[in-house]
Parts: sequence; structure tokens; C-alpha cells
Amino acid sequence: MRIRSQVIVTSDPVSAMEELERAAETSDRFVKIEKEDRLLAEDARMAIEKAYLASEERVVIVLSAPQISDVVQNKLLKVIEEPPPGKEFVIIVPSKSMILPTIRSRLPIVSLYDSKEEEDSDLDLRSLNLRTVYDYVQKNRYLSAPEMRKVVEKLVKEALKSGLYDTDEKSLRLFGRAVLLLEKGSTPVFVLTAVLLELLKKRRVAG
Repeated sequence: MRIRSQVIVTSDPVSAMEELERAAETSDRFVKIEKEDRLLAEDARMAIEKAYLASEERVVIVLSAPQISDVVQNKLLKVIEEPPPGKEFVIIVPSKSMILPTIRSRLPIVSLYDSKEEEDSDLDLRSLNLRTVYDYVQKNRYLSAPEMRKVVEKLVKEALKSGLYDTDEKSLRLFGRAVLLLEKGSTPVFVLTAVLLELLKKRRVAG
């Protein structure tokens, strides 16, 4: 597991914390805000205060709880979007559905559930627009070709199942070609962008 700002989805937050600590450098310092029930607004304020304290070390601020309200997430949004230098934010929750789309668009989601309990993608296909496409591409721009293939396949599968998109033969050929391009060495972020723009073009108009 990499030490970076992220959301970790797991039923075992203790093990997730141990994994983070094993992956840390010796100079890293952890600030742990862990609750047995829910994170409160005061916990968000504490995390923000810790983020703005001067430090020569990399500081990893971990917020972990079974529940995290929209109010708490909105309080954290600005500091997550523009973190002070050397500060990383890690949110540990039991379900990705608890995380607001605004947070999802800024932090990668890492699921530690068994692969049989596969999580869905962290893109809200119901509200796809140019802004969410741009944010999603930026968040995933450093993925390797094998990682991007999983992302693309998952997105296409969810889009087809959702009934929100008027996909045709041309679209399906493009999606299939995207996987082949990744296997042949095309730049992963360009392939992801092409797939998302095709989905955006085929999105059904409400009403």
C-alpha cells in the first residue's frame, strides 16, 4: 500500500492502519483520529488544525470511523483539495457509498475487501459531465496499463448495466478497441479519456 492521500474501504480498519504504518518511511509521522461510532465536526477541525502545523516530516492524517457525515466531509473538502505541503489525508470507512462524490473525485479509492466482494467504480455515472470526466482523468492519470484496463472494463460494464447510455455497435467497438490499445502500449490516460468522452456523448437525456 502506498502512502498518499486516499480513501480506504475496509471492514478491518485496524489492519488497514497496520498496513499504512508498514508502508511508511521512518521519518513519517501519523496523526490518528479514530472513532468507534462516527466522526464529528470537531474531529474535522482537529484534522485541519494538524494539517496547517508546520513540520519538516511528512504527516499522514488518518480519519477512521464506521460513519462519516456529509457535514464532516464538506468541512474537510478544501484542505483535501489543496493540502499543505507534506500532508497526506487518509479516510478509512467500511463502505464507499458513504463518501461524497466531491471527495471521490479528489481522492483515489482503495478497497481492501476480498476480490469476490468487488467494489463498483468510484465515478458517479448518473451525473457524468465534462467536469467529472476531467476530475476522474486527473485522478487516474498515473495508472499503469494493467491498472487502467481494470478501470476501463469496470466503467464500461457499469455503464452498460445502468441503462443510462444509448450505446450502439460503434460504441461497443470503441470500448473493445480501448482494451486492445492498452495491451499494445497506448498511453493509458488517453485511452481512459476516449472511453469517458464516448460515454458522455451517449448519455441519455433525462425526461
